[in-house]
Amino acid sequence: MYKVIVLYKKPENPAEFDEYYFNTHIPITKKIPGLQNIKVTKLKGEHEYHLMCEMYYENKEAFKAASQTEESKASLKDASKFAGHLATFMFGEEENV
Repeated sequence: MYKVIVLYKKPENPAEFDEYYFNTHIPITKKIPGLQNIKVTKLKGEHEYHLMCEMYYENKEAFKAASQTEESKASLKDASKFAGHLATFMFGEEENV
């Protein structure tokens, strides 16, 4: 399983961020072909992060193919519009241990 992880730093207005993220951005992202699952974790505690989003693809090749689609480009464009300064992207293979 190939995974894209996005960590979002705490925004100035968390309620406004969450409203847009869950009601506008996630529906855009769910349209990406090949995307198998999305998990969002609201982070708690004393640190700089607000949310963690995990997006799952069958493998790296499926992710690469999905990244070329108009749906993926729309999701990335939307993310950069409302959270570009807050988002850190990471990529990796999930290991079962």
